[in-house]
Amino acid sequence: MVIVQKYKSEDKSLWDQFVQKSKNGTFLFFRDYMEYHEKRFQDYSLLIYDEKRQLIALFPANKKDNIIYSHEGLTFGGFIVGNKVTTEIVLSIFCETKNFLKKNNINKMIYKCIPFIYHKYPAEEDQYALFVNDACLVRRDVSTAIYLPERYAYQERRMRAVKKAIKHGVKVKKSEDYNAFWQVLTEVLYSQHNTTPVHSIDEIILLAKRFKDNIKLYIATLDERILAGTVIFENDKVAHTQYLANSEEGRSTGALDLVIHYLVTEVYKDKIYFDFGISNEKQGRFLNTGLIAQKEGFGARAVVHDFYSLDI
Repeated sequence: MVIVQKYKSEDKSLWDQFVQKSKNGTFLFFRDYMEYHEKRFQDYSLLIYDEKRQLIALFPANKKDNIIYSHEGLTFGGFIVGNKVTTEIVLSIFCETKNFLKKNNINKMIYKCIPFIYHKYPAEEDQYALFVNDACLVRRDVSTAIYLPERYAYQERRMRAVKKAIKHGVKVKKSEDYNAFWQVLTEVLYSQHNTTPVHSIDEIILLAKRFKDNIKLYIATLDERILAGTVIFENDKVAHTQYLANSEEGRSTGALDLVIHYLVTEVYKDKIYFDFGISNEKQGRFLNTGLIAQKEGFGARAVVHDFYSLDI
């Protein structure tokens, strides 16, 4: 028997402890991360217990109208499960979750799978359960990641850029000057993509303080000017470039290439994956070939983020 309950604020400690011990959770699922933008979303997270009242799964989620979403404030989501959870149990979790949602007048679930590179241990039971429950694949984003233990060689163009940056005297270092980097990032995003960062400067500073071991900034400088940089979201096995920015001067000197080279070969060489994030738009249907080519130039290859629609 599986029991489904809605999350309450008094469950915070229990929730966070489970995320810490789960086989597919990351720091993004801690409540202090999920709730930094809580006013934007109507939280509808769920806790799932077995017949002995032992917590066996979590579902980070929000609700809009009569639809429940794998939390829209997170890159990916789905069920967070413990190491004793088997495929049969996950099928039961889906069944009872559907029953719970139906009783609460929810008629659809939009489910975001967690890419396998973020699993601490194999955890794709949910994908089988989605298939069994006739869920429909409605979106597929394509990310690119370097497998660090046996990474591919750089393309010649990327290596030339790294050597150019070194020749120009560009330096790479860890920094806490988010304000200065955000100015560069905001200008680059607006001029190149007519968009703005997902996080405001106040939000990223808040999160960096809350998660000092997970959120880090690395910048490339020349004569104290910031030319390029990246905000890294670091997990047990994966270093993810949450933001990448390269100014006009940075592009001409190879500054961002040197940042990536430094992180891949020095800072994160003992991780398993270096994840660049997605390179597509329009619900996954449009591939930004120039963007993904740059990432693949460092030896990164495709990892997909799948989105499913499940009728309740």
